[in-house]
Amino acid sequence: MGFLLTAALLCIVSGTAAQNNNQGQNLALRGRATQSSTYYNYNIGYLALAANSNDGNLDSNYYHGSCSLTGNDMSPWWRVDLLQPYKISQVVVTNRGDCCGEAINGALILIGDSLENNGNNNPSCAEITYIGKGATQAFECNGMVGRFVTIVIPGRQTYLQMCEVQVYGEPLSANKCAPN
Repeated sequence: MGFLLTAALLCIVSGTAAQNNNQGQNLALRGRATQSSTYYNYNIGYLALAANSNDGNLDSNYYHGSCSLTGNDMSPWWRVDLLQPYKISQVVVTNRGDCCGEAINGALILIGDSLENNGNNNPSCAEITYIGKGATQAFECNGMVGRFVTIVIPGRQTYLQMCEVQVYGEPLSANKCAPN
């Protein structure tokens, strides 16, 4: 009887510790980012890579090398592969601050497990209607499940530029202490 009680307490403690370790961690930092194309600024020799937007650097000045920027694409998109599905609670986006802040308006945040149409067919968490220049805004996704977080500006030929995307949530892993 004492063994079962000890085992049950260990499950409760380890489950609580696992939950606390996952809260507040930016899942995007461990993910792999990609985008519809990559803009190259010939004047400064800067390649605006997708990975610049999930590197943990919140600097909103494009010229400091911390922002991603696509080419002038039809329906430009940026995506992070979290490497496994998560229950996503929140996506936080930092907009470019040195110019062009309005360019992100109308973008959709999509979450799902499909790469069909570059992930652009996944369900929508939120629409970015406005983020001020250099501002950071959080979007609640209420536990949507997915491996891929995509930000797309649908139906417009334009540039997609962001300086950071943070993703918060918890893994889908089952509780190993629960009976089958």
